[in-house]
Amino acid sequence: MNSAKRVSEIKKNIAIMGGTFDPIHNGHIETAKETAAWLNVEQLFFLPAHLPPHKNTTTASAKHRTAMVNLVCQQQSLFQLDNRELKRHSASYTVTSLREIKQEQPNSRVFFIIGMDSFLNFTLWHQWQTILSLCHIVVNIRPGYQLNQINTATQKLLKSHQIDDLAEIKQQDAGGIIFHQNQSLNISSSEIRQQLLSNKKQNNHLTECVHHYIIEKKLYQK
Repeated sequence: MNSAKRVSEIKKNIAIMGGTFDPIHNGHIETAKETAAWLNVEQLFFLPAHLPPHKNTTTASAKHRTAMVNLVCQQQSLFQLDNRELKRHSASYTVTSLREIKQEQPNSRVFFIIGMDSFLNFTLWHQWQTILSLCHIVVNIRPGYQLNQINTATQKLLKSHQIDDLAEIKQQDAGGIIFHQNQSLNISSSEIRQQLLSNKKQNNHLTECVHHYIIEKKLYQK
């Protein structure tokens, strides 16, 4: 095998974190940093959803959520905004975005990061089997979480796809599910929106640039 061929076969490891980011907050940011470091990926993409299939609406518009995520990405070289879903006028399906990303970056190994709440519903996602053919799933769990609490459908899924060793999962292009005990902040966007509604000076869980943007654009107010 010549050296040119060996170089072409080297996989670039990238991570993707989806969500509404309404707004993006320190919980998202610290979780992304910690998980990216654990995976040792070269890039982490925030993938804001335009119309999430499991949510009726978002509070801030796609334009504002894009701007807030972009502000965060400008401060961290590891992060990059992927706004493809915000350009759509239909529901955001993960499988569609992953297909596009794999076509654009055929030599990348993709790790799709989700929380346990999302993973428990994974077998209800649109074309979830295809998702697993395109990426590995990284499930962030809190320390002490007992896996015997998961439902039967998810237990069946894990029997054929769970991989416990990070080095082992990186030997495969896709199809693995691995759990990561995440130490980051337990914060919800809904709690932050409520704080902003009741106290405009509350910014403990927001970066300065995002909080400034929210105040400037008068977001999350009555």
